[in-house]
Amino acid sequence: MSWDWEKLKEQQQKKGGGGIPLQVGDFFEKLKKFKLPGGPLLILLFVILFFGTSTFYTVAVDEVGVVQRFGKYVRTSQPGLNFKLPAGIEKVTKVKVRRVYKEEFGFRSARKDASVRGVDESETSSVSLMLTGDLNVALVPWIVQYRIKDSYNFLFKVADVRRLLIDMSEAAMRSVVGDRSINEVISKREEIAIEAKNVLQKELDNAESGIHIVTIEMKKTNVPEPVQSSFNEVNQAGQERKK
Repeated sequence: MSWDWEKLKEQQQKKGGGGIPLQVGDFFEKLKKFKLPGGPLLILLFVILFFGTSTFYTVAVDEVGVVQRFGKYVRTSQPGLNFKLPAGIEKVTKVKVRRVYKEEFGFRSARKDASVRGVDESETSSVSLMLTGDLNVALVPWIVQYRIKDSYNFLFKVADVRRLLIDMSEAAMRSVVGDRSINEVISKREEIAIEAKNVLQKELDNAESGIHIVTIEMKKTNVPEPVQSSFNEVNQAGQERKK
């Protein structure tokens, strides 16, 4: 039985209201002929933008750029406009080497500053509570000011540099305070700060942390409130005895 393809086509056209249906083949033909206006130019512009944004970068005057190639350190770039290989090959990490950071121990300042950080509130009171050389208890709050002197060591030598700094700062201060009497801890804060700084810097250098301690500032040292009255009475009795 033979089919009359012409009649079949006419019947389909009549069912469609006389319009010509879009054939799949015609759709693909039109799609092949379609061209994006300025196609090559847009592609070229995209390539230029990609390479421009991923190969050129700026390092500020207070920082350096640490460049890694496939995750491996290759160089440190200085302030200014710099060049690197495209994203996926090289990446840069900017480290602020001139900013002075602060870590607070035993108290929390009211001022909000990105460069000022402190231990967790749950640790604040326990950090400042220390045993002196004459077996008295003192509250010793202090501030450590530091900057990054070696960006390579800071990024790659220690897994958690800030945690290391906090732990070593506390250990250094407890070591120094433990060799002093309660009266020395209260009255000779500058001496304690200098000694604690030297101890802390030595330990950080041994750990290759890349941190330089600028200064340690001792805040007001006192005894715990529950024994404050007894401590004052002892001091008063001592002064009267001397008179």
